[in-house]
Amino acid sequence: MHDLKLAVIGVDHRHIYGQLAGMLALGCTCKGWWTEGEPQPVEGFVKRFPDIPRVADRSVLLEDPEIDLVLIADIPARRAQRAFEAMRAGKDVMTDKPGCTTMEQLEEIRRTVSQTGRIWSIDFSERFEVPAVSKAAGLVEAGAIGQVVQTVGLGPHRLNRATRPDWFFDDTQYGGILCDIASHQIDQFLFFTGSTDAEIVSASVGNFANPGDRGLQDFGEILLRSDRGQGYIRVDWYTPDGLPTWGDGRLTILGTEGYIELRKYVDVAGRPGTDHLILVNGSRCEHIDASGEPLPYFENLASDVRDRTETAMGQAHCFKVMELAIRAQNSAAMLGHLRESV
Repeated sequence: MHDLKLAVIGVDHRHIYGQLAGMLALGCTCKGWWTEGEPQPVEGFVKRFPDIPRVADRSVLLEDPEIDLVLIADIPARRAQRAFEAMRAGKDVMTDKPGCTTMEQLEEIRRTVSQTGRIWSIDFSERFEVPAVSKAAGLVEAGAIGQVVQTVGLGPHRLNRATRPDWFFDDTQYGGILCDIASHQIDQFLFFTGSTDAEIVSASVGNFANPGDRGLQDFGEILLRSDRGQGYIRVDWYTPDGLPTWGDGRLTILGTEGYIELRKYVDVAGRPGTDHLILVNGSRCEHIDASGEPLPYFENLASDVRDRTETAMGQAHCFKVMELAIRAQNSAAMLGHLRESV
């Protein structure tokens, strides 16, 4: 066993902060970072990780034989290319979501994983960086709500227009709202229902609040069905300024003997903090503070890199999430003030 050596390629989204912090907390070492230009998250990255050197040429990192794992948070449309390069250079990959934006990119990633034997993992932060989800997973596994039959995933986000780069308003660059932020909820649907595949029953995307930005999809929804359960997903960019955080993300898991509701980031009823879990079954009706639960993804991924296992997330699951997200995006009805889709 050895401490993993990391590199960062692409600092275009703030999610890189959590990706890197999660691995450094395990004792890993980051040998350097590269990004194109000066995207807005660079300032925060340097403040958080001042001792990690920036390199002018990403090939320096790709050609370094000591580097085991590359973390990617480039512009979404470029993430697949960055992953190809890393895997073909003998590195495993942890990428921000979405891991890719087109079916062609996904097929090339599948081929590259098959040819190189490398790991392509997506840090679905709304599951892997939320302690309440860890608690819910344990309760479901223990049978607290019986057989899961449905999930309802809500992913509202604040627009924060002033901080958004040009690519944020261009669906050819971020991939569309279902490919992007709804991939979180697809991941959770497959995970909690135990599904390995699903049907996109219906999907739609819209622009209802930003008519001047016709490349921005500010609303999306998906209805899913598998042989193990049903799912409904709603995502949007409408979080108002009165909410004290970026979004009131929620997940409801319905079972045959009860239900669990997660209020991940805020309780608008007034309880302080994050990671509120509500459990209702035949003998319990309670609020649980789940903020102290562990986040096993990062440690499991480190073990997978060392041991060539799949404990953090199955590779087939990772592929399937993005396949379904892209399929939903490509088939979605287009509503409101949208231009023609990608």
